[in-house]
Formats: sequence, structure tokens, C-alpha cells
Amino acid sequence: MTDRELEQRPDRKKLSAFLSRFRPSARRELNLTMTLSLVTGLLIILQAFLVARILNGVLFQKLPVAAFPVEIAALLGAIAARFLTVWATERFGFAAAGKVMRALRAELLDRVEKIGPVGLAETRTGEMVAALADGVRAVEPYYSRYIPASVLAVVLPLAIIVVVFPLDWLSGLVFLVTAPLIPVFMILIGKGAEALNQKQWRRLARMSGHLLDAVQGLATLKAFNAAGRMARQVASVADAYRRDTMAVLRVAFLSSLVLEFFATVSIALVAVFIGFRLLWGEMAFFEGLFILLLAPEFYAPLRAMGTAYHARMEAIGAAERMVAPDDLPALAETGGSTPLPHPERIEIRFEDVHLTFPDGRRALDGVSFTVAPGETVALVGPSGAGKSSLLHLLLGFVKPTSGRVLVNGVPLAELDLAQWRSRIGYVPQRPRLFAGTLASNIAPGEAAPDGERLRQAVAQAGLADVVAAVPGGLDGTLGEGGTGLSGGEAHRLAVARAFYRDAPMIVLDEPTAHLDHESEAQVEAALARLLPGRSGLIAAHRLASISSARRIVVLNHGRIAEEGAATALLAKGGLFARLASGDTELWEAAQ
Repeated sequence: MTDRELEQRPDRKKLSAFLSRFRPSARRELNLTMTLSLVTGLLIILQAFLVARILNGVLFQKLPVAAFPVEIAALLGAIAARFLTVWATERFGFAAAGKVMRALRAELLDRVEKIGPVGLAETRTGEMVAALADGVRAVEPYYSRYIPASVLAVVLPLAIIVVVFPLDWLSGLVFLVTAPLIPVFMILIGKGAEALNQKQWRRLARMSGHLLDAVQGLATLKAFNAAGRMARQVASVADAYRRDTMAVLRVAFLSSLVLEFFATVSIALVAVFIGFRLLWGEMAFFEGLFILLLAPEFYAPLRAMGTAYHARMEAIGAAERMVAPDDLPALAETGGSTPLPHPERIEIRFEDVHLTFPDGRRALDGVSFTVAPGETVALVGPSGAGKSSLLHLLLGFVKPTSGRVLVNGVPLAELDLAQWRSRIGYVPQRPRLFAGTLASNIAPGEAAPDGERLRQAVAQAGLADVVAAVPGGLDGTLGEGGTGLSGGEAHRLAVARAFYRDAPMIVLDEPTAHLDHESEAQVEAALARLLPGRSGLIAAHRLASISSARRIVVLNHGRIAEEGAATALLAKGGLFARLASGDTELWEAAQ
């Protein structure tokens, strides 16, 4: 095995511990499942005993069937009870799996929330989606099939051996010697299958990410006439995944064949020994028939365990993807439970804020300034100066390495973040639009948006012409990513969201970047109606977008280079004046 393969080899103990960690969430159902498996095993032994007793009496004692009313009634009861216990075992197994899947999905989503948008920026979305969707579903057979099968595979053979040994030590010895062969070969074959299963899951994650990247970049691919090449790459990855899946299935079928072979040979061996001793008169018919009836039942749970073992391997393969977020740093602010005081007016204060990312990159270095209630402050500086980092701190997407961010005098780390974010109108550089109606995109998360507020938001954002052009108006549908809208229209829709929320704090992250001059002017006009009377913090790329700002904070290398009104900063002739001059060389030199 190469060093690279050793590095990629999953820690099975860690992955098994990860899966077992969720057992407490379904402890009642799992305990019932294991108890019912035990009862099923005892019923199987009772059923074999009753059948042997009735047949022995009818065939050798020449008694009529009517002479066994109690045994027949008990047999029918055992069969019915066995049916019910098997049904209940599956039912509680699926119930346990459902609870575990909910707990697992909740923990993964909680982990993703703690990592935050900044921490997830370098993660391929497709791989994360594969872990949250396909990965969580792959855990279901582990709890619904593997755990009940593993309990029955231990309980029933042990109970049968305890019953058989006093009746016939030779048959008991055959059981004892041959029983380990099935799990041994299951483990030997399972090792190869597990490695293939891990490879299959890694291939699925890569394929998911590759396909999502291709779909998201389809417009660019078409523009550069590269769609055909990307389609071939996706097809190649999909074909590799098909080959990996078939390899796993081949090993699964092989393991089933091997397990069936050893179980069949073992049963035949028991039958031969019993048959000869019955022929020689060394064993009573009742004991021989009873043991023969138990022989298939002895190996049945071991064979079933071989099949269920693949459910465990699939869950282990999925767990490798699901534990991946644990390696990502938890950058997001978790907040507290303190309610926001005076939520109708917002004051922001950054106090000696430092922000250093886990890779050592320093984004902010001792930044301190205040946004007064109703004041609009613009953040200006070269790319990488720390503008977006300050916005991310304010939104709770990342927490400071040191220093504090205070909202109305309360540290952000102590605030109820859900309440705080509900008081923010956020317009990002690239608004995220969803497949759905215009109304649901303007009021995301609301089941029944207020019609009058929607119409007012549309009018104030200058979006009335767009709504009129969409069939169905506000009830008309958009495609994923806002398909059907131009860049400027998508930005105005994001401004309409802020108007609809009517939040006292507005956060703008380069809202006119990537827009042409006409679209920029329309967005700027909408923002000019939005900002008055509200506190605002704008990260500006184009200096034209800071016209509504009363104060400008100029950043460079994570520090405040200068601060003040635009006219004063221009007269000072510092970094802001150089940036405003539009001199590309000076802009690059400032970086």
C-alpha cells in the first residue's frame, strides 16, 4: 500500500465511534429492537421443538394429530408471535434509524452553522450536499438492519448451542466449529469490500462537486465553447463511479456466495452425522429431527449478518464524508441569549478588533470605529484591505480573534443572533436568488408574505417594471439563481428584500460591483431611498457608491489608514485621494 493510500485510509474506529455516538437519540427503539430479536430467537427454538414433538408422535408413536391440541395451539401461537416480533423488530429498527437520521442531520447542520459561510468558502458545495443528503440516508440501513441482525447473530446461535449440546454433543461440536467460519470469511471479504466502498463514496463526493461546479458555471462554459469538454469530463467521472459501484456489488455477491456455501456445507455435515446415527439406532428420532430443524436456523442469522454487514460498510463509507466538517475550523459567531436592546435604533462599535484566519492570514489588525444610530459609514480600500471581513464580523459569519463588536452596547458574542440578524437588511455583492416566486424571493422564509408590504418594497426598490414583465407578477416564478433576471434586476430585488424587512441596520457589500453604469445608477437610486433614517455600513468597490455616506473609513492591510468626510479626505491627499483619482498604478501600489 502506498503512502498516499495510507494517508487516505479512513480510521474505522473513529468512523464507528461517530455512528455509535447517535445511539442515545434512539435508545428506546434500539433496546426494543434487541429485546425483540432475543424473543424471536427463543420463539424459533420453541417452534422447532413443537414441530419435532408433533411429527415424532404422529410418525413413530402412531398417535393422531388430534392428540396434540396443546402443541398445535402453541405452534400456531409461536408462528404468529414470531411474525409479530419480526415485524415489530423491523418497525422499531426503522423508527430508530429515523431518529438517528434526524439527530445526525441536526448535528451536521449545527456544525455547518458553526463553521459559517467564511469557513465553508473553500469547500465544494456538491461534497457537502452529498454528505448531508446521500450520506445521512446511507446510515438508515445500519440502524434498521445491521444492529438487529448483529444481535440476532449472537443471541440465536448461542441459545441453540445451549439447547443442542445436552441432546447431542457431536452436533453441538459441529455447530461450534463451523459457526466461526462464516464471520471469519465475512470479515476477510468485507475488508476488500470496505476499501472499495470507501473509494465509491469518495468518487460520489467528487462527482457531486464536479457536476455542481459544471452546472453553476454553465454560462461561462458555453461562452468559451467548453461545454462539450466539461460534459465529457462529467461523463468520465460518472463512468468511474459506475465501475466502482459494480466492483462493490461484485464483492457483495461473492461474499453472499461464500457465506451460503459454508452454511450449506455445515448443515449437510450435521445432517450426515444425524442420519447415520438414526440409521444405526444411536439417536432417537425426536432429538435428530429437533436438531435438524434448528440447523438452518443456527446459520440463518449468520448469513443475514453477512448481508447486513454491507449496510455497515456503506454507513462507514458515508461517515467518512460526514466527519469531514469536523476538520474545518468553527469560524462563525455562536452568539448568546441576550435580547437586542432598543432594536429600533442601532449603534455599532468595533473595539480593537483583530481577525487572523487559521491559515495565518491576518485580515484585521486593531480596527476601532463607531457607526452612530442613523449614520451611514462607508468602508473603502484596496482588495484584501479588510472591508468584507468587517461586514462578516458584524453579520456573525466570523468571530474576532480578539477585540469586540458591540451592538447597542452589547457584545455580539452575547446577543441572540437570530434576533440581531432579523434587524439587518443585507445586500451582498452577488445576491442569492432561489427557484420560486418573486414574492418568496423578496420575503424568503415567510410562508405568507404581506401583499401590501411586498408592493411597497417593489415600488421603493424600483422593481415595478420587472414585476410587471414577469408572467404572474409577484406570483411569477424565477429559475434557480434568478434565471430570467439581469444582474441589475437581481440587485434591485435584493434591495427590495431590505425594504420589505424594514430593518434599522443596512449592510451593503459592494452592491454595485460587476454592474454596468445604467444598472449601477438604478441600484444607487434605490439605495438612496433605503438608507436615510437607518444605520448603514457599506463596503465600497466603486467610489461612486459612497455618495450617501457621511463618513468614510479607509482601510489598508487590515488597519484604518484614515477616516473622515469625503471632502476632507480628498483634500488630505492620502490613500483615499489616490484611490479616488482612478490611477490604477497607485491602486495597485496601495495593496
